[in-house]
Amino acid sequence: MAVFTDVSEAEIASFLAGYGLPAPDAVTGIAEGTENTNYKVMAGGRRFILTLYEARVNVADLPYFLSLMDEVAGAGLPAARPIRTLKGERLQAIAGRPAALIEFLPGRPNMDPSPRDAETAGSFLARFHRTTAHSSLHRPNTMGMTSWREMTARAGDALDRFGEGVRTELAETLKLLARFWPVGLPKGPIHADLFPDNLLLDHGEVSGIIDFYFACTDFFAYDLAITMNAYTPETGALDLTNAEAVLSGYDETYKLTDAERSALPVLLCGSALRFFLTRATDNIFAPESTLYTPKDPLPWLRLMRHHRARLEDEL
Repeated sequence: MAVFTDVSEAEIASFLAGYGLPAPDAVTGIAEGTENTNYKVMAGGRRFILTLYEARVNVADLPYFLSLMDEVAGAGLPAARPIRTLKGERLQAIAGRPAALIEFLPGRPNMDPSPRDAETAGSFLARFHRTTAHSSLHRPNTMGMTSWREMTARAGDALDRFGEGVRTELAETLKLLARFWPVGLPKGPIHADLFPDNLLLDHGEVSGIIDFYFACTDFFAYDLAITMNAYTPETGALDLTNAEAVLSGYDETYKLTDAERSALPVLLCGSALRFFLTRATDNIFAPESTLYTPKDPLPWLRLMRHHRARLEDEL
């Protein structure tokens, strides 16, 4: 979430009218995130999130994202649900951008999660996968290995600003991943971005899962690897306690197969590489926005190196 497109209150009032809602009582830009423009909106005594989808999001993918949010919420999980207009539409336009009005969910993210919080996240992710395993929705993973190669090529020598020889190191890691990437694991719609800021908690229990805009069809174990890495603290000495807690919570709820467990080292390495590359390219090609601050990619480079060393030890 972030603010890349400015929207006036008059534009928002016109937009809300399509939902039968009055003019907004309050509108606040949300600075966090890297993909879309987001505002908190108060209208008619209710709270909403207004999301404008920026150029980086493929408009053709939006029906998938919004349908998945609807499907997960309809299955009884606390997912942010898109609100429909008076005409039954989930997608409109505002300020030249496609946009949706999203249900506001209670709770807050815990940005310093404890092992117990991490275990809760793992258990919830397992419940999410048990739900999506029966879904007919499908979208290819556009942030898979092909995109990793493309991002590496696009950034080129600028990657070496993050350390001498990083570009070469990434090329070697990509070759290793391509050699050992698994096939045939259980798959279905995955969230693909379950960081602590995308899981809302209320009194220690999950009250909402948000930000579905990397969701796609891929291995459930890859989604687990992303979450294990996402819950690994980025500062201080490398500490995998939370990652192990995510795994424990997941495995107790949705038992991993032997093949999934064996594939975790390569999936962990791949997901760390993926988030290093997106953060690195966000830094290299940062858009001009006063409310946008690129995130530090170096913790993910450290994590990638750790998982690569573990993977090589097991070969």
